[in-house]
Amino acid sequence: MDAPEWIALLRTHANLENVAGMARFGINPRGALGVPIPLIRKLARQAGRNHDLAAALWSSGIHEARILATLVDDPALVTRRQMDRWARGLDSWDICDQACQNLFRYTPFAFAKAAEWARARPEFRRRAGFALMAGLAVKARNAADPQFEAFLPLIEAASDDDRNLVRKAVNWALRQIGKRNPHLRGRAIATAEAIRARDSRAARWIASDALRELCRPDRPR
Repeated sequence: MDAPEWIALLRTHANLENVAGMARFGINPRGALGVPIPLIRKLARQAGRNHDLAAALWSSGIHEARILATLVDDPALVTRRQMDRWARGLDSWDICDQACQNLFRYTPFAFAKAAEWARARPEFRRRAGFALMAGLAVKARNAADPQFEAFLPLIEAASDDDRNLVRKAVNWALRQIGKRNPHLRGRAIATAEAIRARDSRAARWIASDALRELCRPDRPR
């Protein structure tokens, strides 16, 4: 099946009530069909890996087609230029997170792009940087601690960004890095303490939420 056929199939599952629900969760409803994520994942398994199909689905601009694109693309074929192009086109937090967790974190450029986007000013590109850090902390099992320690100054530098979608992603990255192992937990706690000392409402929220999780008694020391 080609992209128009997959899009036609997505349209058969359109649900306007789901679109309204998406908007209530802060998801941009523009171009959305309201197709549930479990169904999109099922369609992705049927489609298999297909880099050209992913490009066509993404170019459609349809919300669910873009999520499907993140699931069927082949990380080995994704280029830096493609990652930047897709990141510039992000307009909803769910597509941002799906792209990072389904695709970007498995590319050879994931660490570099996380650091680069974390310094960006546009909201969704900056969120992508920290969402990518969080995803790498979970899935990049063979990565060395210094690769994650290099993210901590970027997390601290962004902690004053009071845009809700950014501060939540900054917090997410800090918590996931801290949960990776006891050494990184200590470094993440130290970073959270430094963030808490900043004179910023966003920084105080990021720090307090992260410390509440990282300092739980059941966390290994």
